[in-house]
Amino acid sequence: MTPRLPRLPAPLRWLAAALSGLGMNFAFPNFDQAWLAWIALTPLLAAIWLPTPETKARPRSKWVRWLDQPSPFLLGYLTGAVFFLLSIYWMSEVTGPGWFFFSLYLAGYPAIWAWLMARAFRPGSIESFLRSGFNLHAALVGAAAWTGLEWLRSLVITGFAWNSLGVALHANLPLIQLAEFSGVGGISFLLVFVNVIAAATVVRFTLEITAGRLRPHFDFTLTMALVVGLFVFGYHTLRSTKIGTSRIPLRFAAVQPAIPQNEKFDPATSQRVFEVLERFTAIAIATQPQLLIWPEAATTNGLFVDEANYKFVTGLAQRGPFHFLLGTLDFEFHDDGTRSDFNAAVLLPAGGGDALMYHKIHLVPFGEFIPFRHSFPPFVWMVGGQVPGDFTPGREPAVFQLPDPLLKIAPLICFEDTVGELTRQPVLLGAQLLVNVTNDGWFNRSDESRQHLANAVFRTVENRRPLIRAANTGVTCVIDEFGRIRQLLADEAGDTFSPGVLSGVVDVATDPPVTFYTRYGEAFSIICLVFSTMHAAISLFVRRSHPRPA
Repeated sequence: MTPRLPRLPAPLRWLAAALSGLGMNFAFPNFDQAWLAWIALTPLLAAIWLPTPETKARPRSKWVRWLDQPSPFLLGYLTGAVFFLLSIYWMSEVTGPGWFFFSLYLAGYPAIWAWLMARAFRPGSIESFLRSGFNLHAALVGAAAWTGLEWLRSLVITGFAWNSLGVALHANLPLIQLAEFSGVGGISFLLVFVNVIAAATVVRFTLEITAGRLRPHFDFTLTMALVVGLFVFGYHTLRSTKIGTSRIPLRFAAVQPAIPQNEKFDPATSQRVFEVLERFTAIAIATQPQLLIWPEAATTNGLFVDEANYKFVTGLAQRGPFHFLLGTLDFEFHDDGTRSDFNAAVLLPAGGGDALMYHKIHLVPFGEFIPFRHSFPPFVWMVGGQVPGDFTPGREPAVFQLPDPLLKIAPLICFEDTVGELTRQPVLLGAQLLVNVTNDGWFNRSDESRQHLANAVFRTVENRRPLIRAANTGVTCVIDEFGRIRQLLADEAGDTFSPGVLSGVVDVATDPPVTFYTRYGEAFSIICLVFSTMHAAISLFVRRSHPRPA
């Protein structure tokens, strides 16, 4: 019997593409079905690879043809649209139109990937899927292209690295240890490689069952060996690796005031904000911390331009011999009468002395600035009054030196702990501890806070530095150098949005190593992008130079 590829009608193609988007969405918090990340892309691959049923030629409008013969680009776009519209729905808490149109922009990346996979690996005959070499080739280039496109997404419009596919495995501690070398891009590469092999294997089994002859193939075996090998490597790393030869215990207290966003900057509620902060800070001071942490934009106005805020904060700082790290706003006034606004982190040293300041470098599009504000006014309409003006990005990373204990800490603000390239910069400058001050209160009780945490986990593994997170609401916690959540602020019901104080001790290596990722950054993802781009260009050139016979 001659084997035949199964044919997939147009409605099933659209459905398969949508299922891929749903599968990726359910792999992330709050659903946490990470196993779906290993197979989520297989329906999309089936939709772009399998032939369509033969139909009688008849006159049809272009819209009917568009529906009956969906292009790989459109199928990939549907996958991306479903995934991003669902997974970042929390953005609608700030701007509904912004969430919608930003999701449609992000959907273009999976669309490009699907187009590349169809153009470069459309099988010339049914025997294509019967060759292990063909399948491994497709998996290699497909994984490289996906990884490269995720890195590209992290750059465009200041970048949105949120929810790379590899982040779905944030709780799989053995496998994510690979990030020390490749960043989260290596985890995405592994998942897409497995997805392509899984799709090709299903097609191959179908062909061989039809032909009545099953044969062993080394592509599936090598892929499983790769996954097992990386798991064993990660497991061994977790059991045997110690970071540094000496460690210093740091007593800390992180305040989570859970102040509603509509009250945070309202002058009418400033006194209540002071009372909440003072109450929880008194609890924190009672634990005798060496480092006291408030979340992002904790003060109701700029610390150094508002007298009431300055007196309130410095008055609390004088209650004990602790270093005080807090988020605030900072302003820079220019000779021409203009002003630059900064989202800032300030360290007030114990016992007084000059304050240390860090201005946030990575601004969040549609949250801290509106892209093309003056050249594309519809973006301003989408956000409404939520972003009346743009923040100014900081110029350089900062490292704050603590004299007692003698430690260097790297302040990160808001989403900066989701950006690998940014986080490694202060580590290269000698930072031994990462501290993230954030305010996830903008997004209420949505999935955003847990997704934020899932993305942040990889910064600790990539750089082998522990991370303390202090949130207004969301997830206040401590993550160690291997991505393990060591301490978590939650009430008796497990609610991480409740106000409170997280206090404890974090052991910090005094001589931590500089990892491959810290030294070379996204080298793996960049190589993937270059390789897949060159492969696509060569494939298209060969296809045009040597067209298939009709």
